[in-house]
Amino acid sequence: MRSTVDAVGADGGVDPVRPPTVPIRPLAFRELLDEPFALIQAQLRPLAVLGGSALVLAVLAVLGFTGLVSHLTGGTKLGTMWALLLATLGCGWLVRLVLRGTTVALALADFRGARFGLRAALRTASDHLGPLLLAQLMFALFGVGILVVGSLLIVTYPLAVLWLSYVRAGRFAVEPAIIGEHAGYGVAVARSKELTQGAEWRLAGLWLLQRVLFAVLAVPAFGIPSFLSDFSGTHRWAFFTLLVSGWLLVVVVAEIVESASRAVCYIDRRCVREGLDIKIPGAPG
Repeated sequence: MRSTVDAVGADGGVDPVRPPTVPIRPLAFRELLDEPFALIQAQLRPLAVLGGSALVLAVLAVLGFTGLVSHLTGGTKLGTMWALLLATLGCGWLVRLVLRGTTVALALADFRGARFGLRAALRTASDHLGPLLLAQLMFALFGVGILVVGSLLIVTYPLAVLWLSYVRAGRFAVEPAIIGEHAGYGVAVARSKELTQGAEWRLAGLWLLQRVLFAVLAVPAFGIPSFLSDFSGTHRWAFFTLLVSGWLLVVVVAEIVESASRAVCYIDRRCVREGLDIKIPGAPG
């Protein structure tokens, strides 16, 4: 299967106005870890605005929904806690959907050397909302399903995590294929498996290392609310706000990093599998 778009992804025919942040060539494993952060730094302003806005709106939505349920249930602990949990998970899922499509759109534009603002990235992501929504839904179902099966026996849980990392690796380029090649979900999955063939465990290792990084980030995000509660006492809503904000902050940062990694790996695998970095004299583009 060959891409019908330009060398690096979406919306071909754009003349580069600046060199890409990440070199278009096969990357070493260390570079696959480092280059997403260089890409984020180059797109820091739009990503900061997007991430900050998504965080604030999500926290307000969670607290609003939890407050409504708490009022309707007479302030019972059980009703309030279930409302808080479900609202946080739901808003976290929506935040990831928005951030993933927009971050990938910004990253692919950077690879093309194009000027691409946040509005254009949001518009690009919304143009592919159907496939992105399906991809995010299947992403969640695979993750929950594999981990639930693996948790039936404690000793099998590490194996389930390895299995999940392998599945994630095979689908690591789905969103870049959707946006960069205007593909539907099924075509994007096939395209991702084609590109990642032979590198599944390499990408699985990348995915696992990123989980370790995110876990380290989560420690202060969850520790700060507990620390501050020692001073604020048992003010439930203040504690809820700190807890939800910390968890969603981790979700925002982790999703931006992972989405940038998906775009970087997409380009890396196209260089390896298709010689994307090879310039043919006299060829257009």
